[in-house]
Amino acid sequence: MLGLIGKRIMTAIPSVIGVVIVTFLLTRALPGDPAAYFAGPAATPEAIAEVRKSLGLDKNLMEQFVIYLKELAQGDLGNSIATGQPVLTEIATRLPASLELTLLGLLVSVLVAVPLGVLAATRPGSLVDHACRVVATAGVSLPAFFTGLLLVYVLYYQLGWAPAPLGRLDIFYSTPTHVTGFYLVDTLLQGDGETFFAALKQLILPVATLAIFTMAPLARMTRAAMLEVLGSDFIRTARASGLPKAKIVYGYAFRNAMLPVITTLGMVFSFLLGANVLVEKVFSWPGIGTFAIEALIASDYAPIQGFVLTMALMYVALNLAIDILYIVIDPRVGFE
Repeated sequence: MLGLIGKRIMTAIPSVIGVVIVTFLLTRALPGDPAAYFAGPAATPEAIAEVRKSLGLDKNLMEQFVIYLKELAQGDLGNSIATGQPVLTEIATRLPASLELTLLGLLVSVLVAVPLGVLAATRPGSLVDHACRVVATAGVSLPAFFTGLLLVYVLYYQLGWAPAPLGRLDIFYSTPTHVTGFYLVDTLLQGDGETFFAALKQLILPVATLAIFTMAPLARMTRAAMLEVLGSDFIRTARASGLPKAKIVYGYAFRNAMLPVITTLGMVFSFLLGANVLVEKVFSWPGIGTFAIEALIASDYAPIQGFVLTMALMYVALNLAIDILYIVIDPRVGFE
């Protein structure tokens, strides 16, 4: 097991190196001049040149890249020009907000889409099957930001059932003491039930937006995988042997259908990382997605590079976790 994990990590290293190189080049290709932006509209050419020199932008690309690699090797992602803070500090502060939103959205999506897909496969042509198709079609057709705006308009503006989409907590509540950065966890650790429910209410709309966006591929893949397995010879043999239906569906069929579902789960998580950027902007969520958009508008190189590198490392870690899950579910996958 440890040897297999080591091999997976080694194969991921070239991908990370490629992300570092591509990210560096793409940020330098962004339109606009950061030096002119931060010097101000009334700055003289001499002042702009001074700012460019202080930012290290007066050097050629190769020199800038070497400096970036040296700092990266030391764990230094640079400083944000807009905030003046180290990028690593900004990411560490904002990442828990994004992860709390993303993981809850994924959890809700799995809890709804997977059972729906199983029921649709065991009852083809039924109302549940048609509902699964409707959910899949709606999830594919509606962009995440449009769903978020629609939910805000209906549930907050029209009906008043949801709180204002203004971040992680209402202005009348204090931020919980930082332990994990996850407000739901930190409030429970402090025994603050009132703030816990306030944070939970703020999560309802953005989590629902992400869940609706990711239910479609999960439900469709679960249904397709279950239908394929239920038509297999060993399932027909199990039915002919008189085994209970629940044992056949959940003990045999679902376990064999889990591998493609888990693969889709990894893809869905990567979709969420991208959709999270727009959803955070819609709901004024102080995550790294909002941080990256603000840095992109300002042509602030260091935060953009730090954001993309963080996303790449998370995706590599996710792929590693999926490989391990493969082996746990089906040990044959780990055989050489």
